[in-house]
Amino acid sequence: MATKPTTIIEAFQRAGQGQVFAFYSRIDAAAQQRLLSDAAEIDLAEIARLNATLLAPSSSSPGLGPSPGPGSSPSPTPAVNLDALTPAPYEPLPENGGNPADWARAKTAGEAALRAGRVAAFTVAGGQGTRLGYNGPKGTYPVTPLKQKTLFQVFAEKIRAAGLRYGRPLHWFIMTSHANHDATETFFKTHAHFGLDPARVHLFRQGRMPAVDLNGKILLETTDHIAMSPDGHGGSLRALARSGALDLMDREGIDTLSYFQVDNPLVRGIDPAFIGWHLLRHSEMSSKMIPKAYAAEKVGHFCLQNGRLVVVEYSDLPKALQDETDPATGRLRYIAGSIAIHILDTKFIRRIAAGGAGLALPFHRADKKIPTVDAAGAPLKPEKPNGVKFEMFVFDAVPFAKNALVIETRRADDFSPVKNAEGLDSPQTCREDQLRQFARWLKTNGAALATDTTGLPSIAVEVSPLFGYDEDSFADSWKKLNPKPALTERLYLE
Repeated sequence: MATKPTTIIEAFQRAGQGQVFAFYSRIDAAAQQRLLSDAAEIDLAEIARLNATLLAPSSSSPGLGPSPGPGSSPSPTPAVNLDALTPAPYEPLPENGGNPADWARAKTAGEAALRAGRVAAFTVAGGQGTRLGYNGPKGTYPVTPLKQKTLFQVFAEKIRAAGLRYGRPLHWFIMTSHANHDATETFFKTHAHFGLDPARVHLFRQGRMPAVDLNGKILLETTDHIAMSPDGHGGSLRALARSGALDLMDREGIDTLSYFQVDNPLVRGIDPAFIGWHLLRHSEMSSKMIPKAYAAEKVGHFCLQNGRLVVVEYSDLPKALQDETDPATGRLRYIAGSIAIHILDTKFIRRIAAGGAGLALPFHRADKKIPTVDAAGAPLKPEKPNGVKFEMFVFDAVPFAKNALVIETRRADDFSPVKNAEGLDSPQTCREDQLRQFARWLKTNGAALATDTTGLPSIAVEVSPLFGYDEDSFADSWKKLNPKPALTERLYLE
């Protein structure tokens, strides 16, 4: 949208959104500029489409439809379409019936791609540490058992180690938010990018969407700010295009992007077998799954619908289907849990980002309590949901991908997120899962380390990703140690 004030204001008035500038004549020049800057981000035609499809009482949403986010109120839009839904196939690990030769071929192909410089890492890191009681970008939250390394440091060291292992330093793309971009940028500079080449660490902001009231009118947060919020992790694909990241990848010969979220320090962000499966199958988007631990586990479900791979949120799959078991094995039928780890082809990302007929990711509606202003411009904090936020989910790209693929991974190798201050998926559970992983690597390589029945070691140890970021790299480093270190409390291998 053009940035001339009269042009922007007139466009909003024509679109029936003139209320955004209700206080324009009463605020100073700096405040006017802030308001105009917010307005310039908004695609009014897109908002009109969303109001027509997600707010109109008789509206219907394509595909799997809307899915309320955490803390949202139920939406009056139709329920998710579950017609012709069946469990999705996936490539099982060798210990669960997969073909070891196929996994070996995949690993070899992935290693070749890494040596050729075709792969980059991509972390979605727009969140704050609010739910953890932490004031700052979530990526700056300390997570490791002994050294209290932050999430960003853990990922940086894994990426650095993979570059050293395969002889090609990797590019790392990090999507921030408007709320945490400056703090994230300062954090990386303060820590000298954790030894990575700053020219290969690329930070860019996530897109934003305005909140609307229940009648589709764009809300003001203050008299000089529109109520804006991030457009969801699905917006990362648009942001890659808009930021110029995809153009940079083209120039660097990168065609394969490894996607993971910032809250999961266990993730193997650079996994040669996963990369290889993706490339050998000529997949445009591949995903990792873990077998669900129990029927009601709060992860998405990989399913097939009319021949296409889809992900159905746990809140959208009826309990009867979640509880279904396979008579032959006794295992859950809908067992393939989505953990937000993907590999994407860069040409596919560009195609999705461009949108167009039959290609654009659907937006989902979430009814929220949105702070706004009253008719006099005074702050108003609603006691019940008063508006709607629009967001996209990255897994909604899966049905558009050619040869979409799901492979199995071990929970213990790839998934222990830090989401909650206490209980499940907390700093404590993540710390213990890291300890279990370090202990497992040590014991596999002949170290006599005592553990309890869950695999938790009797002493606290930590392995730097620069020593070993996965089973193979750890084994190689351990073999080189002569003599081996004593297994004592607070052992740190680097």
